[in-house]
Amino acid sequence: MERRRGIDDYEPGPVPPQRPLDRFGFIKQEVGGSTPEGLPKSRLVADYEREARRVRKWRKMIGVGGSDWKHYARRKPHVVKRRIRKGIPDCLRGLVWQLISGSRDLLLMNPGVYEQRHGPGQRSLYNVLKAYSVFDRDVGYVQGMGFLAGLLLLYMSEEDAFWLLVALLKGAVHAPMEGLYQVGLPLVQQYLFQFDHLVREQLPKLGEHFSQEMINPSMYASQWFITVFSYSFPFPLALRIWDVFLYEGVKIVFKVGLALLKYCHEDLIKLSFEKLIHALRNFPEDAMDPDTLLPMAYSIKVSRSLEDSKDEYEKQNRKHIQSTELIGKA
Repeated sequence: MERRRGIDDYEPGPVPPQRPLDRFGFIKQEVGGSTPEGLPKSRLVADYEREARRVRKWRKMIGVGGSDWKHYARRKPHVVKRRIRKGIPDCLRGLVWQLISGSRDLLLMNPGVYEQRHGPGQRSLYNVLKAYSVFDRDVGYVQGMGFLAGLLLLYMSEEDAFWLLVALLKGAVHAPMEGLYQVGLPLVQQYLFQFDHLVREQLPKLGEHFSQEMINPSMYASQWFITVFSYSFPFPLALRIWDVFLYEGVKIVFKVGLALLKYCHEDLIKLSFEKLIHALRNFPEDAMDPDTLLPMAYSIKVSRSLEDSKDEYEKQNRKHIQSTELIGKA
């Protein structure tokens, strides 16, 4: 987002030869003897037709401007969940994100609030983050919030992005996220505790290896939770995760994290501290394939374990607070 904000400051240079881009603006890999997109023409036609059918299904499901969404979601939640997990069509992603997050309702219930909080000449990202810092002074602005707002602005207007940010942090549909950005990052600490518990429970050999090498989740997983994988993950994968995150909540972050460790288990368990840290921050390209990683993540069950580890974390936290108070009185 910084690059976009400062583009006016650069002198124009020579125009490079045009190369084909995908729908996200990334350069496509070229394959000899095929179309510029690297695929046979028949394959491209089939993909286009399949995507067109998928878009028609989604339009029918959500209705004009999302008018049928709530009715359909209540009537056929299993269909909604399955389609979201397959990925929301990119042309409808912005609207659907607003519908499943509850931000559309917040916007309708608070007309004019956003316009009162920004000036017309400000940049979009600054605009949204400044507006939120005024709206919620207890949280204000924390750096990780910029990745969330930046991603949202790719798919919606400033006002829509602002209200989706409000919906996430204040908990319009799922548990509030504001604890990820408050002083001391209390929710980050809780999530890292829970993730460590899950690793030891579901990947015991890797959990033991991490203990031997003195590796803990704060060394590699903090950004997963603070930015919901929007910081360093491939864009197509991050979008698919966000589709599910907005509909199902933070459980998908735990599931994807576990799926990554499970996929790379045999390699990770052989590495010493320095190489292990590097590997946990730089997963191989094949591990980042949405069609490989996400089905693996969906198959992992975490709900019961997350409830138990949350209770344990809160119990330990209360004991710590009580001991601190006793020391203070002594």
